[in-house]
Amino acid sequence: MRLYITDPSPYARKCRIVLRERGLIGACEERRADPYADDPDLVDANPIVQVPALLTDTGEVFTDSPLICAWLDAKGTEGPRLLPPEGPDHWRVRQLETLADAGLEMGVKWVLEKRRPEAEQSPSWIARWRTNLDRTLNALEARDIRPDPLDLGVIATGVLVTWLGFRHPEFDWREGRPKLAALSEALEARPSFQETRPG
Repeated sequence: MRLYITDPSPYARKCRIVLRERGLIGACEERRADPYADDPDLVDANPIVQVPALLTDTGEVFTDSPLICAWLDAKGTEGPRLLPPEGPDHWRVRQLETLADAGLEMGVKWVLEKRRPEAEQSPSWIARWRTNLDRTLNALEARDIRPDPLDLGVIATGVLVTWLGFRHPEFDWREGRPKLAALSEALEARPSFQETRPG
């Protein structure tokens, strides 16, 4: 297998954590790609040239981190399943994963806006995305998420808050959110998180 990644991508990090937690890291090459340079191999795997993209041993291609993570989880051989296959727990994990991914989407939009020339930036959109991000983090704080048992929702939440500290250091996501701060500290101590820190 081959997983196309960039080191700063939170979406790729989710997949990389699943590889490690489910015992698949030895069976998968992590290939760094430059989406902005239209890396030819990445273009072949994903026509919109985004990471992550997973090329399987049979030539199938999976894009979008929730889909890749679910597929890898189903193929994994070590540790417990990160996405329960059915029932209420399946939907609980999916709901949490989707909420954390929504926070990532707001944060990514904010990053892209900040990269535009200052005269072209939209203060109203930045304010909107930050407000939505605050609401998302408050909703996650209210859920009292624990690091164990680990699942895809917990992983997505941990990746979100670490990435916010990396990309938006001026934004104190910890303020008023002690449960998320404790969750982040516990998750970042895991080898799978330590080996995939953004940089």
